[in-house]
This record gives sequence, C-alpha cells and structure tokens, in this order.
Amino acid sequence: MSIYDEPSILVFCVIVAAALGAVMGSFLNCAAWRIVHGESFLKGRSHCPSCGHTLGASELIPVISFLIQKGRCRKCGVKLSARYPVTELICAGLTVLCLIRFDLSVLGLRNYALICCLFLLTLTDIEDMTIPDGCHIAAVIAWIAAAPFIFPGWGEALMNVAAGAVYGGGLLVISLIMDKVLGRDSMGGGDIKLFAVAGLYLGFIGTLFALLIACAAGLIFRAVGRSKDEEKEFPFGPWIALGTAAVLFFGEPLIAWYSGLLGL
Repeated sequence: MSIYDEPSILVFCVIVAAALGAVMGSFLNCAAWRIVHGESFLKGRSHCPSCGHTLGASELIPVISFLIQKGRCRKCGVKLSARYPVTELICAGLTVLCLIRFDLSVLGLRNYALICCLFLLTLTDIEDMTIPDGCHIAAVIAWIAAAPFIFPGWGEALMNVAAGAVYGGGLLVISLIMDKVLGRDSMGGGDIKLFAVAGLYLGFIGTLFALLIACAAGLIFRAVGRSKDEEKEFPFGPWIALGTAAVLFFGEPLIAWYSGLLGL
C-alpha cells in the first residue's frame, strides 16, 4: 500500500506521522539528557530535571503540555528549556518528511532509524561534545536488517560497505596526521565513525556530498558564531548529521543538479 493511493490516506498518514514523530522527539530528547547526565533512558519514569518531580501522563503530551504549563514545571515552577517543544516539532517534521519521501516501505523505516540516530547524537554532541557509540551501532543494525529487502543483489550493498570503510578509514588516517601536525585532536572518533555510517547509507558519491555540506555548514557557523575563545572545542557531529540527512532526503536531485553544472 502507498500513502499516495488516496488523498484521504495521505492526510491520515501525515497526521499520524506528525503525532508519532513528536512523541519520538520527546523520547529522543529525554534519552539525550539522560545519556549526558549518566542516567539510563531504558528504565525509570520521566522527571523534572530541576526538582526530580515524576511527570504524570498529562505532563508528557508533546508540545501541548509545555504550552499548558506555560513552560514551567508544575511542581517547582522552574522555567523549562524551549528545547523540549522545539525538538518535538523538528522531529515531527522530519518524520513527516521521511514518510512523504520514502512512503510506507522498508527503505523508509531504515532511513527513519538513521534519522532518529542522527537526531539523538546531535543533541548529545551539542550539549556534551559526545556522540554515543550506541547511535552508530543502531544505525548499522538497521542497515543490515533492511539490506536483503532493499538491494537486489549484493554488489551495491558491498559497494556501500566499501564506501563506509574508505571514508571511515581515510578520515582516521587524515585525523591522525593532523593530530601530529597541530599537536591536538583534530577530529573526534565519534565523527569519524559517523562518516563511516554515512558511507554505508549513502555510498561513495552521496557521502562526498554529505562531507562537503557538513564542512561548509560547520565553517559558516564557526565564522558567524566565532567566540572570544578561539580554541574552544567545536561540535562537528550536528553538521555531519545535517549533511547526511540532506543527502538522504534530497541526494538524487542534488547530485543531478551538480552533475549538470559540470556538464556530466
């Protein structure tokens, strides 16, 4: 079945996807906070980060609960971060985009798993300069599980595996050389692993575009948001995630457009 079979089916699926996406955004935000603060996100109920108040069902409705409570904890009254509704809305939008782009398919489920991993690691990297290995592992497992249903033969699958190895291994070598030249870490291990995962999903050409987008976006952000502390560590994971997601959603027209500019 395709969501495009009937307009009513399309509208219904989009509404459901937006709702489930907001719920997923709430979960991923909670998971990111707990990972950064050394708590397990697999057990224990959600609680206020300030007073520890256990949240009830009425306090866990994405976006709506935040608005009803005027952005404050119902128990202690402390002001809550706008990060909560923002991440929920962004994840809802990404879920709908994934549905519209890939329809109801194994490819869509696989790519949505990657998007969720990218979303989670973006939150942890921004807050704590950390990319959990669990995000890489989950993305690889999703790729392996979906591979028999997506690739008609093993040739293309092996090419993507090779792309992951080349980008991951190549960037590792470059990073080690730059570490020696600069006398400090030039790229985190989590970033290198993330490019290997991108290679697995996007292949050689797609990952090259993701790398270019990530570097361009990161450099622009760095230039615009330059602080007094020039040596302050810079989280690169969110920009790798941005580049990977951009190519995942729009890679085919992007590559076709660029090839057209080169007359290929």
